[in-house]
Amino acid sequence: MAGKLYLVATPIGNLGDISHRAAQTLESVDFIAAEDTRVSVKILNNLGIKKPMVSYHEHNRASSGERIINRLLAGESCALVTDAGTPVISDPGSDLVTLCAEAGVEVTSIPGPCAAINALILSGLPSGRFTFEGFLSTTKKNRLQHLDELKGEKRTMIFYEAPHKLTSTLNDMLAAWGDRRISLCRELTKLHEEVSRTTLSQACEFYESNAPRGEYVLVIEGAAEETGDTVTLEQAVEKVRELINGGMKLRDAVKFVSNETKISKNQLYDAAVKAE
Repeated sequence: MAGKLYLVATPIGNLGDISHRAAQTLESVDFIAAEDTRVSVKILNNLGIKKPMVSYHEHNRASSGERIINRLLAGESCALVTDAGTPVISDPGSDLVTLCAEAGVEVTSIPGPCAAINALILSGLPSGRFTFEGFLSTTKKNRLQHLDELKGEKRTMIFYEAPHKLTSTLNDMLAAWGDRRISLCRELTKLHEEVSRTTLSQACEFYESNAPRGEYVLVIEGAAEETGDTVTLEQAVEKVRELINGGMKLRDAVKFVSNETKISKNQLYDAAVKAE
């Protein structure tokens, strides 16, 4: 009888976020497949768990995946973990799940931390409908093509980005889409967690003189609904209120809405102050 593959979500920064069920699963399986065994062993040591581990990542997924499937078919159980968060999201775990489906091996998920969802609910941006875009290509041509394809996307968009690529990515987004609201989330669940709710233009300006640190989750406002109706001053003030409630400062919110609606900044500022 074939074994079972468990997709186990692990903490994205705070070790206290490991669930009781996740710990039980890691303790009960025959072996663990990890993106980087050096990273995952720290979690196991913290839990007092010792288990055989194998490496499974982007560069060995074909050969390692085949060996894992053979062990599962022989009756062993395996927990798949990524360096942080939920496996299969932006990592090659999806290939292993496909192999299991083809081989008739049962797969189950042990849910838990996910950086994309954590950032979305902290962003202050619409969360009813969203699209997860993962990492953009390191090749500029492919990156620009990807951004161009999303120009008309009305849902909130979520991206992962490394610090050394952040500045160029923000500039490319601004050039492709114009100014939009964005939340830049870093160090999520850690002691120095930071969520910056701003606009693309302001983010570009900030990181010209401030070096990015840590891995980022970018949550970006989707394209505005196309309408032929003129925005009234009252509607513009309401938009300013929404931005302020999302964490933006009054002057920044007025500037953003003014650029969007073409209503005078002074007129909009005075109206917003009076409405408070």
